[in-house]
Amino acid sequence: MKLEGFPQDATLRDGTTVTIRPLEAADAPQLLAFYRALPEEDRLSLRDDVTKPEWLQRFVAHIESGEVSSLIAERDRAIVAEASLYRALHGWMRHVGEVRVNVAAPLRRAGLGTALTRDLVKLAGQVGVEKMIVQVVDNQVAARRVFRKLGFKQEAVLRGHVKDIHGKKHDLLVGANDVSHIWEQMEALVSDYSPSVE
Repeated sequence: MKLEGFPQDATLRDGTTVTIRPLEAADAPQLLAFYRALPEEDRLSLRDDVTKPEWLQRFVAHIESGEVSSLIAERDRAIVAEASLYRALHGWMRHVGEVRVNVAAPLRRAGLGTALTRDLVKLAGQVGVEKMIVQVVDNQVAARRVFRKLGFKQEAVLRGHVKDIHGKKHDLLVGANDVSHIWEQMEALVSDYSPSVE
């Protein structure tokens, strides 16, 4: 599916301007470099080892099949964030999408994660996703805070469900929200703060 309305520029809270656009196959080496540059503590609890070329091949294949839509944010031609919407194309959960967002440390708390999530919510509505979920490990405090602000409610806690790259077990928190409710929360956030998008 071709994503409309991109590329677009977003000015963040700190005045930084980034370009948001769909990930393309040619961006694969840069995406791998982005994930490899994340501090180890940021990668501890990611679902996949995003530093391996095999992961990247699978990820690009999921994009090409339509199961994943991925947006990247660039600054000075380098990827500084990546956000994905995962969805089943068939079956009883085809109305559900999962959001995953990763932002480089220097640009956190500047509104970039929220800007990317907003674009994924818009996309979710276009492709028929009615409910969005997030899966967050218990120690990902900042991510939990962002999704709570967007109205995601905790629906489950799976005790000791995640084993990080060092073998330590963590609880997995599953949050959910209807797409229409997320949009309402985003509009409320805009009244407090809005990165400008051109």
